[in-house]
Amino acid sequence: MAESTKRQNAGGKAPVATPNVGQPGLVSLENALNGAVGARIRLQTTIPAHPTLEGTLYTICSLTNLLALTTSGASPSHHILPLSALTNFTLLSTTTAPPPPLAPISPSFVQARAANALARAHEKASKVNRTVPKEAQEIFDALSRTLPTRWEGKDFVVMDQIIVKGPGYRAEDCKAGKDAGKDSLGRVRKVLENERKKLAQREQKGPKPVVPVVPAIPAFTGGPRKGG
Repeated sequence: MAESTKRQNAGGKAPVATPNVGQPGLVSLENALNGAVGARIRLQTTIPAHPTLEGTLYTICSLTNLLALTTSGASPSHHILPLSALTNFTLLSTTTAPPPPLAPISPSFVQARAANALARAHEKASKVNRTVPKEAQEIFDALSRTLPTRWEGKDFVVMDQIIVKGPGYRAEDCKAGKDAGKDSLGRVRKVLENERKKLAQREQKGPKPVVPVVPAIPAFTGGPRKGG
């Protein structure tokens, strides 16, 4: 194997590793990659978004069957790929230098990002009401693209001032709250009428869009669990 690799390098050809399918004399893809850590490689994958990736192999983990690849460019990126998604790789250049150390990661920064992501997910989920008909959800979605809108039971509240009562959700179903501005009611009614007209026209042209089902989201505790 070593002599074969030397002959290939001497001839100017980069060695190519392929998955071990059981034939004698072949090296498994994992073993070949272990010897290429720190080298520049080209990967062929079964991932439609990244059929080919080229960069420096940072590390490979036999426990999780994952590898980390650093791609260069104006904005360097780091890719975590499962070994099962690889078909082969080509060694572009070797190196004896160890990979650069990872920058320290702040636990508070990670927790803040997780909290922000979870808050956005909760906000998105709060805009889906599973207790109302599909038409009501479509009206809500259309109105919320123009004005700040939230659900309150089977009614929705616009700008925290106007209540649009169900199950009609029509202009005449709009009721002004105590803190409603002078022109708020008329504005919401006008926007609601226009959005209902757009939905009616869209319904005539084609099938109704499918409202996505948002799964239940667990509450964020603010940090990792103890004991694991």
